[in-house]
Amino acid sequence: MLFDSIPETHKSVFQEQTKLLSLSANDLNALLYKFGGTDKHIPEAVRIEFVRIIALGITGFDAPLLKSGIEESLSALESSREVLNLYLEKSKSDASNLSFYLNQSILYLKKNPDFETFDRLEFLTTCLFPLQNNFEKWIKSAGLEPDKKGILNSEAQNIFSENALNDKAFSSKKQNVSQAEIALGKKLFSETLLSGNGQKSCASCHNPDNYFMDGLPKSIGFAPKTFVKRNAPSILYSKYQHSQFWDGRVKSLENQIENVIRDSLEMNGKINEILTKLNAEKHYQKAFQKIFLKKNKDKITEKEIYRVIASYVETLNPYNSSFDKYMQGNKAALTENQISGFNLFMGKAQCATCHFAPLFNGLIPPLYTLTEFEILGTTKTDNLEKPENDQDEGRYHFRPIKFYKGAFKTPTVRNSAKTAPYMHNGAFKSLETLMEFYNQGGGAGMGLSVPSQTLSSAKLNLTEKEKNDIIAFLNALTDDLSDI
Repeated sequence: MLFDSIPETHKSVFQEQTKLLSLSANDLNALLYKFGGTDKHIPEAVRIEFVRIIALGITGFDAPLLKSGIEESLSALESSREVLNLYLEKSKSDASNLSFYLNQSILYLKKNPDFETFDRLEFLTTCLFPLQNNFEKWIKSAGLEPDKKGILNSEAQNIFSENALNDKAFSSKKQNVSQAEIALGKKLFSETLLSGNGQKSCASCHNPDNYFMDGLPKSIGFAPKTFVKRNAPSILYSKYQHSQFWDGRVKSLENQIENVIRDSLEMNGKINEILTKLNAEKHYQKAFQKIFLKKNKDKITEKEIYRVIASYVETLNPYNSSFDKYMQGNKAALTENQISGFNLFMGKAQCATCHFAPLFNGLIPPLYTLTEFEILGTTKTDNLEKPENDQDEGRYHFRPIKFYKGAFKTPTVRNSAKTAPYMHNGAFKSLETLMEFYNQGGGAGMGLSVPSQTLSSAKLNLTEKEKNDIIAFLNALTDDLSDI
């Protein structure tokens, strides 16, 4: 609003927001009441700040129109150095490598201040990743590891490592899952006995041979010649979300699976009938008994069905794309166009301000404890010459708050080159058209009335080459599923 052509029209909103800021600022000291911080909390805060710089700072998340992300990242690193120096001066542990990469990272930001030309891939691989790695080594040697583990995994080399996020933080299971449970879940994923007509399964809409989706704008429904309400996205990496479905109406994969099986539009499964059929199959009954350490006469339960399928889905995180290989050290894995596309994705094109690293989904850094929902003004069709509002109200349907009208979960763009069509309504048939939609500033940027649009309506002014480079990068996020 500050950068609107006539900012004066927003005066009442500015006054309201200023009052809120003032009241909040006056309460800051209250946060220190009974504060119980220790020296272990300080490095933990710095660790989080490094992730913030990678996933939010250099992407310009906080102020996309100002393009001040590089300058802000520099300030953040300089502040981190001030804090760390207090510990490094007293530390008996070797911190020379940590100091070297901290200074090198700061120097790189100073020498390359321009937001749009900043080489994020070079900065990450030559500065921030070695900094993260040496920082973790120093924390261990200095005995400053946090007592409590969160979602960020201190054992990871960097934020793009396969083990960067603690898997257990995204699962309701307290114990490790056996290979037998995963195998059973995989079998049930394709089991038509779970549907009301014995013809549909999870794999009907999430086909493993088609990157776990069906390629349709909206999946075929339970009844003949019907379709479900929304597009069936790929379920690859779906574990790494704190909300499931496009509108986020459930929190766990187990609940999502239950909803789909019971939904009259989708599988229309009658749970009592399903249990009767499964318990009649001796191989299923024995498999469940073995996995859950049950007695011979114990029956399969409803929750056990959802759990084993979820256990299988939670394994669908390949992390073996060309991009992943590059981040693991194979510098020949990406082309020049793909490298350019990554830098645009993380910078000028503002893709990474919603599709956050490292999953490139709506899992919000730096703590990764929340899933984001966005209002894009998604159009009814991919005819951008004559755009029309889509009527699906999204999250607003079950959370009737005005800023949720038209809000949908931000999915991962990993494997997006293989998972057309796109958006909750499957309206966009190609990445090229989808890129142009964003380039125009979404629905509001094309002149539609989208009062609560969270996507900036400002044009990105991407050239054809820049759009093609971003698409080339998206192709580099394609996994090899041969081992799944």
